[in-house]
Amino acid sequence: MSDPIIQTQTIAGIKSGVCVTDKAATQQTPVLLLHGWGAKIQSFWPVAENLAPKGYQLHLLDLPGFGISDPPPTTWGVADYMRFVLAYLDSAQLDRVAVIGHSFGGRIALMLAADHPDRISKMILANSAGLVTPPTIKQMIRNGLVRAARDTLGKLGLESLQTRLRERYNQRYASEDYLNAGDLRETFLQVIAQDLTDYARRVQAPTVLVWGDQDTDTPLWQGRKLEQLIPDAGLIVFEGAGHYSYLDRLYDFIRIVDHFLRDTPET
Repeated sequence: MSDPIIQTQTIAGIKSGVCVTDKAATQQTPVLLLHGWGAKIQSFWPVAENLAPKGYQLHLLDLPGFGISDPPPTTWGVADYMRFVLAYLDSAQLDRVAVIGHSFGGRIALMLAADHPDRISKMILANSAGLVTPPTIKQMIRNGLVRAARDTLGKLGLESLQTRLRERYNQRYASEDYLNAGDLRETFLQVIAQDLTDYARRVQAPTVLVWGDQDTDTPLWQGRKLEQLIPDAGLIVFEGAGHYSYLDRLYDFIRIVDHFLRDTPET
């Protein structure tokens, strides 16, 4: 497998990594690929490398804070990332694209398709994030007790113990994405707090949802829920695949995407 050729481009004032395959390809609608949280262009390169020979022009971005792209200048939410993607589409003179989004990239794709339906022709979401999982009763009790303990320590002036309690709690219960987010922690918290249910209802583009039934990050119930919410959507489940279902079943994924995106049926 070859490596992607990544160039640096300033998008919306942010130095960003960009990869475009076969700029002369015009047989099919251009395809935009949006990676997940903590990932980068290379995460979607196996998909691009297999789609490009079929006549597609693929556009891959390192979203701000990932890959070689600079981080956002402030705490960002999903809408900020969507505006970044729009700025790229405008700079690349792409009036209308098909979009493939994985996990966090799916969040951005959902908002983009809902708010700017004229820019999205079709959409493929692989293990997309976007729905908020309600906390269990056990989690609510635990969070309430820890919050009360931190408040008490703060009132007593025991800031060092308060900090230690927070760190210990995070190490035990926080997600791996949060623990690895570094300077993007506040952005991460803002992103995952937004429920995109209403956006999913407004998506007009025909949509294929691809999910792994062993996904523990965005469980299968979320894929089934999105299938109900998005007006024109169908769900395909890969048995035995996890959160990166598109890589676990790469060649099946490529066949599905090519069949769905192709302007005319294969003969």
